[in-house]
Amino acid sequence: MIPYGVYPFPSKKYPMYLDRYLRLIAGAFVLLSVALGFFVNPLWLLFTAFVGVNLVVGGAFGWCPMISILRKAGVPESAKSGCGCS
Repeated sequence: MIPYGVYPFPSKKYPMYLDRYLRLIAGAFVLLSVALGFFVNPLWLLFTAFVGVNLVVGGAFGWCPMISILRKAGVPESAKSGCGCS
């Protein structure tokens, strides 16, 4: 049995849960916005700051917009969910 969080790819036996999707999306947004800020226009770095503010708000108050979107999309929550979002 593979421990939670160690498997690299989701499957029916080891699905991705809400907290993992949140980290994946936030990381992708940060990398994308930094690349756009470097190669296209520095104003894209404001999007990086927006993602950072949402992560801080999610950590401080337990709510972030992406969690609401993922829940409406039907992403499963795990009993071991460590995101702290409600």
